[in-house]
Amino acid sequence: MLSSSPTALVASLMPDVREAARQAGAMAMERFREGAQTAAQVWYKPGNSPVTEADIAVDTFLKERLTGLLPEAGWLSEETADDPSRLSRSLVWVVDPIDGTRAFAAGRSEWCVSIALVRDGKPILGTIHAPVPDRLYEASLAGGALLNGRTLRVPDGQDRSRLLISGPKPLMDRYAGRGAEVECLPKIPSLALRIVRVADGTLDLGFASANSHDWDIAAAHLILREAGGALTDLTGTEPGYNRSHPTHGDLVAAAAWLHPRAIRAMRG
Repeated sequence: MLSSSPTALVASLMPDVREAARQAGAMAMERFREGAQTAAQVWYKPGNSPVTEADIAVDTFLKERLTGLLPEAGWLSEETADDPSRLSRSLVWVVDPIDGTRAFAAGRSEWCVSIALVRDGKPILGTIHAPVPDRLYEASLAGGALLNGRTLRVPDGQDRSRLLISGPKPLMDRYAGRGAEVECLPKIPSLALRIVRVADGTLDLGFASANSHDWDIAAAHLILREAGGALTDLTGTEPGYNRSHPTHGDLVAAAAWLHPRAIRAMRG
């Protein structure tokens, strides 16, 4: 399929990716207990980052399903040992089987399954399934964004007196300190959801501190961009993907009308 145009490739893959995301969410839900500790076994990676047996089960399922759909694509996932051969691939699946594992393990709703297909360093397909509640975000390059099958566009919030923002406290304080009228909402544990909630208008600004990874943001980045928003670092540069070190600096997600103002405030 490498000779296919991105549009044709994504169109052929999207129904199967959508179904894989829903099945992955259903698998995770088997071990999710709303308002209570997960039924899954939990352990901790270096840096005190939690992982559950649900993360591993979903990762295994998605790797088999997605690489079966597109065998020529490389693979990059939070829960799979990195294979440097991905760097020589034009196409790479970028996956977080459960983004927001801490929320998942604690019985909170702010977690999701995140799937992106990256071509030559840029996402061309993005699918995010948040099982609680049942919300499926998806986008294709130059094909627009959808939420549960309906067109998704960033609302025009220019008449809003106070901007709704979420992210790490130091970044929110930095923005608020520039004189902006804001309401600081609790940090959404899933970075992917923090970004797509800018797309659906739940947030006006979403911040991410340094050291996010490709799997945290690739799908959400495409969804936000196709919905009429922007995700960049503090220089205004969009993230690139499938590099040797798949990490990023501080990031700002915002509607297109607000984004330049936010960048100026954060740099000022």
